Amino acid sequence: MKRSRLSGHSPRRRLAALGAAALGLSVLAACGSSGSSASGPGGGEGIPDSVKLVASIPLTGPAAFAGAEAEKGYDLAMNEINESGFLGEGVTLEIEKKDTQASVQKAASDFTAAIADKDVTAVLGSLSSGEAVAQSPIAEQKKMPVVYIQAGSPGIVLGDYTYRFPTPMAQYYDILSQRVKEEGWSSIGIVYAPWIPTLKELGESAIPTMAEDLGMEVTASVATQQTTQDFSAPIQQVLASHPDVVSILQIGPANATAMKQLREAGYEGKVLGNSSAGADTLLPAGEAGAGMLWPVDFDAASEDPSTQEFVEKYHKANAGKDPFPYAAEAYDATWFVARAVKEADSAGREDVVAAMKDLTGQPFSGALGTDLSFEDNSLQVKGAVIEWDGKEEQFLYAAK
Repeated sequence: MKRSRLSGHSPRRRLAALGAAALGLSVLAACGSSGSSASGPGGGEGIPDSVKLVASIPLTGPAAFAGAEAEKGYDLAMNEINESGFLGEGVTLEIEKKDTQASVQKAASDFTAAIADKDVTAVLGSLSSGEAVAQSPIAEQKKMPVVYIQAGSPGIVLGDYTYRFPTPMAQYYDILSQRVKEEGWSSIGIVYAPWIPTLKELGESAIPTMAEDLGMEVTASVATQQTTQDFSAPIQQVLASHPDVVSILQIGPANATAMKQLREAGYEGKVLGNSSAGADTLLPAGEAGAGMLWPVDFDAASEDPSTQEFVEKYHKANAGKDPFPYAAEAYDATWFVARAVKEADSAGREDVVAAMKDLTGQPFSGALGTDLSFEDNSLQVKGAVIEWDGKEEQFLYAAK
């Protein structure tokens, strides 16, 4: 794809963080009390010929666009690990995908089934916050190691068995404040989807906190429902408060719908969004989507050598297309588990968890960058800000 230039930088295509399901902790009642689970295959006896992981991902429903990209990252890492013989001669890594179908109950049920399967070493947890919140307590109770990508609400990283690539997206909005200050905006109106935990945190905490720190007024904050398809009414309510800038925080394709209706309502300014507007989900909005900007954790055109090594591999596997962040995160999460298995010289769950603990104290290099560190079992990534120009995502600036 031929690339244009913006402010001296190549355009970047990206994706990032989102939650995709309502909280549903009631499913834990069926999981029983805490207790020891099977240690998994090969516990204390070396790595078996087959190491099995389960990937819990939304391949249907509103977050399917993110799940499909994550699947590419899982597959790329799995194939690379197997072809290189990383885990030993004749050892094969297998990833069984389970579609959560945007259901908290199914995500929890599939997770419980993975625990019961003694051949499963670890789970690659749901990228949707509501589903991840249901899975994490089960992981800690039943001692199943799980590595999430993106799932960004509280209640996900709980202890020794839960890990996340990278830190929650809400923490990246400090990066966006640089642009807000440059624009000189003094007020903001917000339209957000509280039924998605990550977007609820963004709409009710991260962006209002950013506004307060910058001395901005939140003129209106309007919550939408899961069934909302026409955003005209909440948009009119926000615009009636006359904000300098508007924030639209919806899930995936709903961002395109909201952007078209925002422009139809007469608003012509910039829009602060979220990473689930990525992965080309704004394409249906066309020029109406131009001007939405948001922070991301991955930049496909980064000069980081570890990132570029991943991008080159992704290009070869995906007809030259650029990877979005979910693929990079899934790739790194898979390699993290593989490195733990290799260090433990075991596919046993307790052995792998002990190795994971050790790995979080060491620099991590992968698709997301070189020599990254962990904090509270979450990988730390600096991030960047991008903007949709009506056709594709453009890089604006990286975090300092």
